[in-house]
Amino acid sequence: MAASLDDDFESDNQDYYSLLNVRKEATLEELKASYRRLCMLYHPDKHRDPELKSQAEQLFNQVHQAYEVLGDAHSRAIYDLFGKKGLEVEGWEVVERKRTPAEIREEYERLQREREERRLQQRTNPKGTISVGVDATDLFDRYDEDFEEMPGGGFPHIEINKMHISQSIEAPLTNTDTAVLSGSLSTHNGTGGGNINMTVRRVTSAKGWGELELGAGDILGPLIGLKVFRNITQRCFLTAQCGLQFSPRGLRPTCSMMTARHLDQNTMGYLQWRWGPSSAMTTSLVRDTKSSHFTLALQLAMPHSYLMMSYQYKFQDEDQTKVKGSVKTGWFGTVVEYGAERKISRHSVLSATVSIGVPQGVTLKIKLARASQTYLFPIHLTDQLLPSAVFYATVGPLLFYMVVHRLVVIPYTQAQKEQDLELQRKSSAVDIAKKKTEAESAVLLMQESVRRIIEAEESKIGLIILNAWYGKFVTDTSQKQEKAKVIDVTVPLQCLVKDSKLILTEASKAGLPGFFDPCVGEDKSLKLLYQFRGVMHQVICADTEALRIPKQSHRLEPESS
Repeated sequence: MAASLDDDFESDNQDYYSLLNVRKEATLEELKASYRRLCMLYHPDKHRDPELKSQAEQLFNQVHQAYEVLGDAHSRAIYDLFGKKGLEVEGWEVVERKRTPAEIREEYERLQREREERRLQQRTNPKGTISVGVDATDLFDRYDEDFEEMPGGGFPHIEINKMHISQSIEAPLTNTDTAVLSGSLSTHNGTGGGNINMTVRRVTSAKGWGELELGAGDILGPLIGLKVFRNITQRCFLTAQCGLQFSPRGLRPTCSMMTARHLDQNTMGYLQWRWGPSSAMTTSLVRDTKSSHFTLALQLAMPHSYLMMSYQYKFQDEDQTKVKGSVKTGWFGTVVEYGAERKISRHSVLSATVSIGVPQGVTLKIKLARASQTYLFPIHLTDQLLPSAVFYATVGPLLFYMVVHRLVVIPYTQAQKEQDLELQRKSSAVDIAKKKTEAESAVLLMQESVRRIIEAEESKIGLIILNAWYGKFVTDTSQKQEKAKVIDVTVPLQCLVKDSKLILTEASKAGLPGFFDPCVGEDKSLKLLYQFRGVMHQVICADTEALRIPKQSHRLEPESS
């Protein structure tokens, strides 16, 4: 959790170390020296012009904020771990100040969890399912003599014979209690019904929770149920459930119990017992790895005993493609299923499965999952095992997907990516323009100080920055159409000269006063041409490379004898 948060913070933080031009290991004395110098440079009282005074106030406040954070050991530890946004998390004011970095990270994660809990309480987390059953058996099971008598030339009759709609919402009551309201409506061949359920769940401890369910419907009648979950060990858990259904035929009690155990890192074993109108004993073995998912299940019941085995292979591609197959046999007959699943957009997953069974026939099942909503379309093609139905159920969806993917999905995703890139470019351009304005304001405020520094250095033949450029330079191997993206930083660097020395830390130079990043996301370097004791020097250093001048190796010409 923390690692991912760190990545988010790095992209949105101003580097306080770079702003003060100090090392990350800088002492309090080094911080004070840099802070005093920048305060003298940017103090608003030194400027009479209203515009310059306003610009100086902004820069002065930034420097003051950086010193307040880095000058306090507690705040500095939080900043080093989580950046500027880590300091904005509520709750630090009540945390003990004498803490190690490991304790601070643990405390931060606790505060983040509390903030997530508060955010969770504002969510309803809606989930829904819509299932539309289609009877298309006339496409393959039609009889010519029956259709000759029908008007309209005997076109196949396709109809929707069943529908099911369900929806649920959550309402967090406290940090441990959650209420869930759900309901469903179903219809099959002209008859149907519905029900509504209210569930209250309480987390009793880190090892378990309990759930009370109340329901009512127009077919089965009122329902009351209780469900509990408990971690027995680190590798084993137990779920128990009991309920009473008040039906027109009287009370119908039900009871079930399931225990599960981790057999290894990727394998789970389940054992379930169910008593009631559909009593059964079921055991299953599930193995889930990065590249595959395997399930083996056996159920003993009257008359619903079966043996089932399924396998799913996961391709390691961007679209998270999966192919699957299963076989299920029992007293009801035998069913073989195969299909595929693929992610078609950021929040949508499409899958198609062909089911071939005796005596069920051939059915094509199409499923679209988008965010928390699921849409199911089971299409029953034939009651018999016809090769033509199997062929069209397999090839038809594949061809349809290829056409839609080529003509709709690919253009849509490309348009979305181009739109995102355009937004990023605009955001980056706005940010660069803002940073450029701040840098230009800083350079204006530096002019008087730089003039005095140059006069002092010239009087002792010291260090004079003649030219300095920062950004991306075009080399001989660069493409001809590529343009250099550099800014002039002569004044800001001359302003940092003290006692004929210029020292830059290993932090990115873009955070220095008077600097900004002219090419976000690209490699940058700093190029200087300077004069020391009347001799020309030149140096090029990487963006995050420490620099100390003058240096003998930077000389462009030998000393005169």
